[in-house]
Amino acid sequence: MNGARVIAGGLLAGLVLNIGEAALHGAVLAESTAAAMAALGRTEASSAAGLTALIGITFVQGVLGVWLYALLSQQGLARVPAAVTAGLTVWVLSGIYAAIYLGAGFPNLLPATVVWFPVAWALVEYPLAIFIGALAYREARS
Repeated sequence: MNGARVIAGGLLAGLVLNIGEAALHGAVLAESTAAAMAALGRTEASSAAGLTALIGITFVQGVLGVWLYALLSQQGLARVPAAVTAGLTVWVLSGIYAAIYLGAGFPNLLPATVVWFPVAWALVEYPLAIFIGALAYREARS
């Protein structure tokens, strides 16, 4: 496994994830999230530091997903099953975990749509992003 290729494929996967997250939170859930935040008395936008951290951790998720893909493919798992498995693993460790944590730790703070719709979105987004990153990783190996 070539670390530089994992990082390159992972950064591509992270870019796909960040584009998906921007579409989700900037367009699809923008109104419902703004309404929920206004109901909580929070009307200010995310800070630059907070947004930078979110973008950064999403790139890290992409790199970790492609790294897991590379490990699975080295064990003989075919490209699509390895990418889907890696994507679903990252999805569980981030999306599902975050929603359960938010729901259990802060019950009824946000509407269920704002908490759980991103989980459903990410169920498609993560495997797709890792698959795209895996294509770049595989092409770099050839």
